[in-house]
Amino acid sequence: MIRVLVVDDQPVVARAHRVFIDRVPGFTTIDVAHDGKAAIARVVAGGIDLVMLDLSMPGMHGLEVARAIQGLPDAPDVMIVTAARDLESVRAAVRYGAVHYLIKPFTFAMLRAKLDHYASYRAAAAGRRDVTDQGEIDAALAALRDPGGAVLPKGMSPETLSSVRAALVAAPEGLTAAQTAEVVGASRVTVRRYLEHLTVTGGCEREPVYGGAGRPELRYRLRTERS
Repeated sequence: MIRVLVVDDQPVVARAHRVFIDRVPGFTTIDVAHDGKAAIARVVAGGIDLVMLDLSMPGMHGLEVARAIQGLPDAPDVMIVTAARDLESVRAAVRYGAVHYLIKPFTFAMLRAKLDHYASYRAAAAGRRDVTDQGEIDAALAALRDPGGAVLPKGMSPETLSSVRAALVAAPEGLTAAQTAEVVGASRVTVRRYLEHLTVTGGCEREPVYGGAGRPELRYRLRTERS
């Protein structure tokens, strides 16, 4: 059983994460901490394999917590779970040893995929023996990654999602479904489905655009705020 410490300053969010984790076979939430100092103290007490760590917390930022945990003897692994989506935070998290970086909000399926890959990695890298060759190391590290990318609803392709996301990146002011469809080269109905998926998973936000007759169109814009 992989023992998890949930660290989030919002009690409601921490409880929700605990429920999700405890639904994944092979994982159990050992404890919950609501600030960085409490998290470090709980890790020092022992019995933790994985820390599910938020970044934006009062007093001590999550990246400081990750760095402090990394310096402890027999340190547990860290998975960042945050609303912060800036690449600077992603690079820092990797620098401080994070095995995964999951953006809020997320679905149970998305979290389960990350945890399942982490469990595969732990199984592949278990023990204190020497590896047989480079291939064994490559296989263990590959277990952390999903070659197919994030879990998508049936009928959606990673390639089209990447094209829709790229169109939004190139238009920080936002795009309607019709405008995105023109850029991507797909139907408006198809593109709207991907835009709505990004909205539901927290990748972008939408707002009505008024001006013409009839119902207003929706403009979609990538979310950039840190949290």
